[in-house]
Amino acid sequence: MSGATQRDIVIGTRGSDLAMAQTLAVQRALVCAHPQVRCRIETIRTRGDRDTATGIRAMGGTGVFTRDLELALLEGRIDLAVHSLKDMPTQPAEGLCLADAVPQREDPCDVLAARDGRTLAELPPGARVGTSSPRRKAQLAALRGDLDLADIRGNVDTRLEKVRDGLYDAVVLARAGLARLGLLTPAMEILGPDRMVPAPGQGALGLQLRRQDERLAGLLAALDHRPSRIAVTAEREFLRHLGGGCHAPVAAWGRLDGDDTLVLTGLVAACDGSRLVRREARGPAHRMLDLARRLGDEVLAAGGADILAAC
Repeated sequence: MSGATQRDIVIGTRGSDLAMAQTLAVQRALVCAHPQVRCRIETIRTRGDRDTATGIRAMGGTGVFTRDLELALLEGRIDLAVHSLKDMPTQPAEGLCLADAVPQREDPCDVLAARDGRTLAELPPGARVGTSSPRRKAQLAALRGDLDLADIRGNVDTRLEKVRDGLYDAVVLARAGLARLGLLTPAMEILGPDRMVPAPGQGALGLQLRRQDERLAGLLAALDHRPSRIAVTAEREFLRHLGGGCHAPVAAWGRLDGDDTLVLTGLVAACDGSRLVRREARGPAHRMLDLARRLGDEVLAAGGADILAAC
């Protein structure tokens, strides 16, 4: 099947409520920018969706939520795949690419959702906190070494339900997902970057298409939000430069100071939280890749390389 021409643009997505909400937002934005365009959505179950019992790392980590969508793109069953950018490998699959356009990003912070509205400081020693992210576990352990940090699987609703049912005292989730689903409440504690640096690309969407589909790439350009694109491009380059996947204990947070200055925070954490290497760099926004690599070198030289090797 050729690239997106005059026929419907087929947008592929996972079937979860969050994935569907993200995809519908992209569909609306694309049709709003190009009223002549017709889009339809195709739901594809990924390996990560089919197997809810096996841990993500045991299934291979990076790519368990993206590979089936990529196969559908390569086979021409869909024209565009909408991903949570933090789930995307930093090396593109052969024949595919991420659009240069990045829609406006949601707040990238993490959130603690605890029973009875408790904060992180108010959780009792030994409280069971659910997260399968090595990045979150490491930073939580550094903040509260007396917690029981336990793996958890399932969609956002399922994880919140496990807290309500008493299986966990709290869970840590991305604020962006909660906001997109209308589940964010004042009782949840925002864990700002001063305490927990987000995952590279967290809160942003990745728009993946076939590399030769120039017409669709041109249509997607209207969805681009420059500050979001600059920030997540730097974050992902920091991760790529360190050689980490989306399940490594690596964190990055980029933001613009004015129109032309990029501020980038990078962190590597020991898996048990016993050591954190955190550095920050500033530079011209148009030199975002160079800035990310320089910051990566600083973090590696300050002990990050040893931490990553041990993890």
